[in-house]
Order: sequence, then C-alpha cells, then structure tokens
Amino acid sequence: MQATTDQTWTSRRRVEAVLNHQEPDRVPFDLGGTTLTGIHHVAYQRWRRRLGLPDLELEIEDTIQQLARVHQDVKDRLGVDVYGLSPARPRGISQPPRREDGYDKLTDEWGIEWWKPVEGGFYYDMRRHPLATVDTLDGLAAHAFPDLVDPARYVGLAERADDLLNRRQVASVLGRNAAGIWEMALRLRGFENFFTDMLTNVKFAEALLDRILEVKLAYWARALERVGPNVMIVSEADDLASQDRCLCRPELYRQLIKPRHTQLFAFIRKHAQAPVKIFFHSCGAVAALIPDLIESGIDILNPVQVSARGMDTRELKRQFGRDLTFYGGGVDTQRVLPRGTPQEVRDEVKRRLDDLAPGGGFIFATVHNIQADVPPENLLAMWEAFRTHGVY
Repeated sequence: MQATTDQTWTSRRRVEAVLNHQEPDRVPFDLGGTTLTGIHHVAYQRWRRRLGLPDLELEIEDTIQQLARVHQDVKDRLGVDVYGLSPARPRGISQPPRREDGYDKLTDEWGIEWWKPVEGGFYYDMRRHPLATVDTLDGLAAHAFPDLVDPARYVGLAERADDLLNRRQVASVLGRNAAGIWEMALRLRGFENFFTDMLTNVKFAEALLDRILEVKLAYWARALERVGPNVMIVSEADDLASQDRCLCRPELYRQLIKPRHTQLFAFIRKHAQAPVKIFFHSCGAVAALIPDLIESGIDILNPVQVSARGMDTRELKRQFGRDLTFYGGGVDTQRVLPRGTPQEVRDEVKRRLDDLAPGGGFIFATVHNIQADVPPENLLAMWEAFRTHGVY
C-alpha cells in the first residue's frame, strides 16, 4: 500500500470510505471506541508512561472488564479515528462494589452478581444467575427486567453525538445497553440451564429470548431518537462460538437466535434517522455462521479472532470482503501481543494489514480488549507497525 498526498482526510471521511469498501489515505485506527476494542487500566497506565504522557486521573470505562477510559491526549497521539457514544451507566452497576470474603462484589441491573478478587483480580466474573431456578412462563412473567424508560440514561447523548460527528469530524459508534440477546439469556439462566432449555424447554427459551429482545428494542428506539442523524455505526453483539466451534449447532442458531437478530437489526435500521452500519461482535470460531449473520443484516464483523479455528484473515477477506467490514483482527491478543517479542508483534500487524486492508473494509483494532499483561513495548511495536504498513 502506498500513502496518498491528499491532505483532506478527516477521521469521519476515512471511516466512511472503508465502510463503503474504498481505500482512504490509511486504515482507520481504534482504541477505546467500543468496550470490545478497549484496554485494561493496568496496561493503559503503563502505555501512557511509555508514550511519555503525564499521569492523569484514571476513569474506568467498563466496570466488569476494568477498561480504562482513553484520554484525549492518547487519542491524539495515536490518531484514533473512532469514538464511543454510550448511554449513562445502568444504576446497579455504577454503584460501588461491596467487599466480602476477599472479593469485590456487585449486582448489575439485570440481577446478575459479579465477583472480582481483591488481591490479584483483573476483572469481574459472573457468580449468580437470577433466573437459575426459574423455568416456567409464569416465573418469567414475574421477573423484573431493567427499566429503559428512565430519561437519565440518555442525558447528553444527542449533544455528544452531534459534537463527535459534526464538530470533531470523527466516526462514532452508538453502544448497546447490554450483551446480546442470546448471551443475556445465558447469563440470566446460567449457561448449562439455558443450553438445556434450548432443547427441552423450547417455549420457555423462546419467551426469555423475546423478553430480552423487547428490552433491547425499547433501548434502541430511545437511543436512536436521541442521537438523530449523528451516528455512523451501531454496536450489537452475541458471543456465538468458542475457540474451535460454534457454541450450539448452526441449525439451532438458525431456529432460535437468527430470527431475533434479524428482527433487531431491521428495527435499528428502521428507527435510525440516517443510514447506519450494524457492527456485530462475536468471539471465537464463528466462520460457519458468517453467511447467516450477513443475511440477518450485519455490515461489520468484530473482532476477527485470528487464533480461532477457521478464522484465517486472508480467506475471510476473500469470501466475505465484499459484504463485510472487518473491525479488529489487527493483532492476536491471546499469544502474540502479551507474550510475543516486539518483532513478532510487528510481523503479525503487517500480516493482518496485508490480508484485510486491500480494497477498504477494514478498521484496525486488536482482537478484543488489550489485557493487563501486555507489555508497553509490544503496544508500541503494534502502533509503529500500523503507522508503517497501514497506509494506502
């Protein structure tokens, strides 16, 4: 790829070009634009120091994942093109955690309980599922779901959307209110319970999925109304795969989950006041489901987990590069980024750019969030390789 002499590229224009499968001056870069392309606060503070930036007060962007809110000086230094646009934090999860038995514990607005070890803990893990003992329609009807009507959740959303897109001329991603439809069902019931429901208690499983979908539709209707035409990308998610296979049979996905994804994405497009691109996150070996996801209405696939089976970036670009923008996959975060040498990181970045960048349709980010154990030297190597090889 060769650099262009055009000096008129803004972040907004750059992202618009790659979303339309065109080549701008360089590949767009993201760090912290979503809670799936962020950085753990431990790694973030080390990287700030390695960049020679002053210590500033740390703010946690995502409590469960312990992600840092990326400061403007870092965004300016690194040339970040994508900024997040999220509603106010849910009331439950924004409360300070309680400390018991060596853990920080909190309960989110869905009633899910999360624990993080006080000593040596890097993030929160699920420990209690509020519907674990509920498996009837009557029991489900009696359960309290999050209230999406509270206007405090949307305060300032319109102003921030206008500022990002029109004054700062950056790309904006409107964040979701929760994990995906299926993922929330697994979290509420417990994974083993809901996997079993999908086979032996199908009416209940469908009712729970539909109730979660209702909550999501209520959120998107209000959020899209608030931001008006000032958003480019809308973020949704559902982790559908593990390291080497789908988490359920593709036929079961098509029966229970795909119709609800299709309804959700169609609803978002209908209520958006300007054309938007649907960003969809799924970790793992999701290649077998990509045609279904395209049919359901997604435009952007994140994160491209390059270490998972069947997620070869060159082959994915060949098969699906005309239909999808790949967002992430810029460097492996399972082994290369935390444990590789700086040269291995540089080689990995070049490989992924060579595979995914031609013809547009690629936004550079790591494979999921940067974890606490990533050394700053490797982050610097990643960024320097991106600057060298990420131009057209």
